[in-house]
Amino acid sequence: MDPFTIAMLGSTALSVFGQLLGGQAAKEAAELDAFNIETDRELGKAQALQNSNNRLEIYNQNVSTNIASFAASGRDVGADRSVSAFMQRQKEIVGKDLKSNATMALMEANKATAQASAVRAEGRAAKQSATIGALTSIASGAFQYYDVKTAAAPATSSLAPTTSVRPKMRPY
Repeated sequence: MDPFTIAMLGSTALSVFGQLLGGQAAKEAAELDAFNIETDRELGKAQALQNSNNRLEIYNQNVSTNIASFAASGRDVGADRSVSAFMQRQKEIVGKDLKSNATMALMEANKATAQASAVRAEGRAAKQSATIGALTSIASGAFQYYDVKTAAAPATSSLAPTTSVRPKMRPY
């Protein structure tokens, strides 16, 4: 085998190997990105829970402060209907705040889950594309090898005579 053919086959093999490694690396990078997105999603859930706990703590402090304030002003917290209405309204507000916080946290978690899925799909597609590219390189290399081999082979035909039937010219 001549050096040109060896170099051509080696180049094809390196191209195939590089494409396969590139595809695998893209898939692994996508998996890492997806993992990071999912980790951020879990941190977001924990933060939302902490925000809800903080909101409840503020509500409880405000309730205590309001009860003390109403009692100090001489109002009967249990019997005064305006005080009860005020306290009920504060309870409704905190309930809406907590529900809104939970809804936003769920939407953010769903968004992160969709992002992680999309990143993983991109990684799989990149690996598949690299595999197809590698197969194409193999086919291209095989055709080039065939072209080189057929071009280097002597042209023979079973129809062409091996010796000339034409008479030789005689010198004068």
